[in-house]
Amino acid sequence: MVAYEVTDGIATIAIDNPPVNTLAHAVREGLLKALDHAEMDESVRAVVLSCRGRTFSAGAEIREFGKPMQVPGLHEVIERFENCPKPVVAGLFGTTLGGGLELALGCHFRVATANARMGLPEVKLGLLPGAGGTQRLPRLIGPEKAVTYIVSGKMMGAREALEDGLIDKIVEDPAAGAVAFAKMVLAEGRPLVMVRDRTEKIEATVAEPFAFEKAAADATRRLKGMDAPAACVDAVRRSFTQPFEAGLAAEREAFMTLVEGEQSRAQRHVFFAEREAQKIPGIPRDVKPAKIASGAVIGAGTMGGGIAMNFANAGIPVTVLETDEDVLARGLTRIRNTYDISVRRGALPEGTTDKRMALITGTTDWGAIGEADIVIEAVFEELDLKKQVFEKIDASAKQGALLATNTSTLDVDAIAAATKRPADVVGMHFFSPANVMKLLEIVRGEKSSYQSIATAIGVGRAMAKVPVVVGNCDGFVGNRMLARRTTECERLLLEGALPEQVDAVVTKFGFPMGPFAMGDLAGLDVGWRIRKHRGVKAPVSDQLCEMGRFGQKTGRGYYIYEDGSRVPTPDPEVAALAEKTAAELGITRREIGEDEILERMVYPMINEAARILEEGIAIRPSDVDIVWVYGYGWPVWRGGPCFYADQVGLDVIAERLDHYAASVADEKLSPCALLRSLAEQGKGFASLGQKEQVAAA
Repeated sequence: MVAYEVTDGIATIAIDNPPVNTLAHAVREGLLKALDHAEMDESVRAVVLSCRGRTFSAGAEIREFGKPMQVPGLHEVIERFENCPKPVVAGLFGTTLGGGLELALGCHFRVATANARMGLPEVKLGLLPGAGGTQRLPRLIGPEKAVTYIVSGKMMGAREALEDGLIDKIVEDPAAGAVAFAKMVLAEGRPLVMVRDRTEKIEATVAEPFAFEKAAADATRRLKGMDAPAACVDAVRRSFTQPFEAGLAAEREAFMTLVEGEQSRAQRHVFFAEREAQKIPGIPRDVKPAKIASGAVIGAGTMGGGIAMNFANAGIPVTVLETDEDVLARGLTRIRNTYDISVRRGALPEGTTDKRMALITGTTDWGAIGEADIVIEAVFEELDLKKQVFEKIDASAKQGALLATNTSTLDVDAIAAATKRPADVVGMHFFSPANVMKLLEIVRGEKSSYQSIATAIGVGRAMAKVPVVVGNCDGFVGNRMLARRTTECERLLLEGALPEQVDAVVTKFGFPMGPFAMGDLAGLDVGWRIRKHRGVKAPVSDQLCEMGRFGQKTGRGYYIYEDGSRVPTPDPEVAALAEKTAAELGITRREIGEDEILERMVYPMINEAARILEEGIAIRPSDVDIVWVYGYGWPVWRGGPCFYADQVGLDVIAERLDHYAASVADEKLSPCALLRSLAEQGKGFASLGQKEQVAAA
């Protein structure tokens, strides 16, 4: 896994551990053996550290986390490189992440290609950089910038890295450029200053730490409840308040505490679950995604516009079709404004708007979609309308094109039946706002071909989405589970809880918004329209809609929104309406505690997840977790509904569900067969083997 060669007095040590050159135990051993050769060989005057393949090292082998440490550890390897008496130059390219960057920080010099990116993303796994990153990076780019990058886990481009001092030069070829730089160092007799001994970037912060504390506060403002960001801040703070060795020791201790904690276990579960979701049982290995050179979107509304932006963001030309010129113009203007806002905020570079808009073409001519490789329908959520649209798509799209519906709840098979090619039809459920949310539920219809599923996954990945393949049913995975929570929200209102109480419990759990505030944001009329279509009643919510209270867009919903504010203010009228309605229905209101609110918000959804697995709608419990983490704001540090359920214990959840089913006389709350069986056996969702999951699917 580590190659070694000497040419013209320069020893090149190259990591070769595809696909991303992780620093597994065998790699660490190989690095030390190679360095021993370089140090003992008198003909070697300098050392170059490089990697083979498509990228520099992506860091530690995550599967080793939580297991007994194998010697040598990464700390030992890094210290050996930085203490090497001969110049060591790292040649970076692709992505240099985590332990890979920490290893590069242990070298005396670093060069990188112009398109290289580097970062310390350990916080995304509930960890902090554990091999000196929190102590060495601040000494190169300053504590203020270091804490921002480490807490966010974001990557830095080569140009910025050069300006800030993280790298010493931008080169065309990483290995050859590193060799040339090493020769220059030898020719100039440059001193070998270890990063740990540099102080110029921390001196100002030592004298006045205010800027650091502000940067730390800004970086952690939206990360309440998470352990790792606070630990990262503390560790970086030690880079300028303690000697290097003391800061390093504290970093190691904090890393071990985090890696053994529940939050990191949950986040590592999500990391692997995201990758597992790409593996679809039954698809032959020779089935590859079709090449997508152009796309079409039917509908220029908020959702259609967001989907079109995904194509443009991926560099794929897209045609947006509308039936009305004015509606089309408004849709294209909305897209342009969205890009402009991102540019003004600094989220996108100058000039991005024009580049992306050049890839988006508006039309009212159905013939314009004839050459698209994929057509995505994004019209109003009404089955008859969607079937009519698919008849037109079928008549206009070329043979072999992937035809996708963006429905969030409707029957994909019924929609596919409106065409003469149901094998080419899938559901591609984007989440709002479609240009931002990462989840993409890919709904496999009864007749959807392997090729269609593979292509939908490929398109999703090209758009930087997280695709999860699910079965066809009412609401699929996410919305079907959400419906159970919505039912409990209405019951809690009638039984004595206020919207602000429920929302407080849910946000304390870690969701970015509570269900009532989220309802106001989405628009209460949306759910009202669906309920009327299905003949379902929600006594309090229906009355609010009948009063014209649709949420933020009308200034009134479950909350009041004064003068266009987005900040919800509790409304006594809603409490009075709930109390009056409860009395009319003969419901005795009572005080409801936080524990009960949380259980009723979460446990019915877990029960529905078990039903979904039982029916084979989801392939694995971890797929359910991915849907909720990336589509509905489930806190990543709680791992998703199924992971969380296993931590609580399915026996506990089954007992509480039985209690609530009896108290409200609703059999749907009773534990389903799968959940009850697992609970009785003392098992969790994690015990469901791949064999059983594939059989269910």
